[in-house]
Amino acid sequence: MDRREHLKLLLAGTVGTGLFITSCTKEDRQISEKIIERGAGFGYGRTEEEKKRDNRLHSETFFTDYEMEMVHLLADIIIPADEESGSATDAGVPDFIEFMMKDIPALQVPTRGGLMWLNIECRKRFNKTFLQCSDTEKMQLIDEIAWPDKASADMLYGVRFFNRMRDLVSTGYFTSRQGIEYLGYEGNSPGFWDGVPDEVLKKHGFEYDQKTLDECIKAEDRYRIAEWDDEANLL
Repeated sequence: MDRREHLKLLLAGTVGTGLFITSCTKEDRQISEKIIERGAGFGYGRTEEEKKRDNRLHSETFFTDYEMEMVHLLADIIIPADEESGSATDAGVPDFIEFMMKDIPALQVPTRGGLMWLNIECRKRFNKTFLQCSDTEKMQLIDEIAWPDKASADMLYGVRFFNRMRDLVSTGYFTSRQGIEYLGYEGNSPGFWDGVPDEVLKKHGFEYDQKTLDECIKAEDRYRIAEWDDEANLL
């Protein structure tokens, strides 16, 4: 199965991809960079209490180095790189999952338990940990838990774990800039009306007066952040 078909299956399921408003076009990226320069970026639009909580969670670590290596591997099994786009790890998904473990503590026990389950199953079958297994051995186990309708009853715990991991990876990927660009999602990006074309005005004997031209927003200024003086006059 190629990556595009794999992603179609992911999106057909119950993936919670609440897309963030992320810049896609060159112009949108420029405005985002200007916002960041003015002290926004991470935490933009957050209350002080929310910022403090975010900073605290970012300063903490949940996964061990070994667990994080497993998360990286699983993320790239779920969304691998191809000629069109990078992998889940390239998009920063493991860091997203690390954050979610702290943001939603209820995820911690089942996720850590699922990683342990993978290691236990691999030791039973191959006398090795999951990371020590060959690619063929890893995928042999993954194939038994990646398809809920085909999984045997004794794989139920693994199925639930992999479903949860697939949701986390998909959510992380499709709320990253890389994932949104892969989808071609542009969000609310209004077009720019530059007035009636000159050739049409000339055809009907009209032209814009200088006052109108001076007051209209120009294409090069449409992403300029408005600034006001003390008397509420636009600078």
